Amino acid sequence: MKSYVFPGQGSQFPGMCHDLYQKHTELKEMFEKAADILKFDISKIMFNGSAEELTQTKVTQPAIFIHSMAILSVLKNSFKPGQVSGHSLGEFSALVAAGVLSFEDGLKLVSTRAKAMQKSCENTKGTMAAILALENELIETICEDVNGIVVAANYNCPGQVVISGELKAIKEACSKLLDAGARRALILPVGGAFHSPLMEDAKLELSIAINNANFNEPTCSIYQNVNGIGETSLVKIKENLISQLTSPVKWTHCIDQMVKDGATEFIEIGPGKALQGLIKKINRNLIISSPDL
Repeated sequence: MKSYVFPGQGSQFPGMCHDLYQKHTELKEMFEKAADILKFDISKIMFNGSAEELTQTKVTQPAIFIHSMAILSVLKNSFKPGQVSGHSLGEFSALVAAGVLSFEDGLKLVSTRAKAMQKSCENTKGTMAAILALENELIETICEDVNGIVVAANYNCPGQVVISGELKAIKEACSKLLDAGARRALILPVGGAFHSPLMEDAKLELSIAINNANFNEPTCSIYQNVNGIGETSLVKIKENLISQLTSPVKWTHCIDQMVKDGATEFIEIGPGKALQGLIKKINRNLIISSPDL
């Protein structure tokens, strides 16, 4: 069974989607719709902007979503997913791929999410750090013993967990994790403490937008970050989408469960190949690729 996965924040790069846009003139209408919804010409930043401009959360998230949607548009009738999943922001791309959201509604929610998260980042100094080669349970225990807010935020693959929280707490946790045997504890260049309690205000704002959006029945199971289980219930899909902002991304769980449920081939739809690298570390026996465009 072919399963499709969609990347999240961090996969952006200067010039993203420009080659595809030049090759497929039908994408012009999609970018015009995006400009109308966002109230700015995102194509200029995607095609010609600097890395710094692209790392603003309010720009990054719509840009990655649009890039994934452009690839879907080019694939057209050859896109027949058995399962879908997305890493953090990528979950919104997965929902469009499964027919739950339209491109327009998906982009509106992504924009609302990005702005709300940016606001939370500005209100509280937070960050994230990648912890390599340490057991999940030990990371969780050490985070619990640190003064301040710090939690495991991304279970990306065996031996790679990202923690998230207040800046001071992250620094203390990194020191303790290195002492406990972590190979690396690297503070990441991100704008805030994503997937932690510091996103609570953003979660409230996003929940209003999600509950007012038009959701349709999915054409296949959506494996969501909150629990790693394939969902088809719209009630559950919405609940999980809202909870995701303050809950860890259980990416390893998603991939393992998709394989248990019949996935034999994974195709990454979006900028870069970050998810392909993670999936190889989760299960080396899987066929993993990007679409040939």
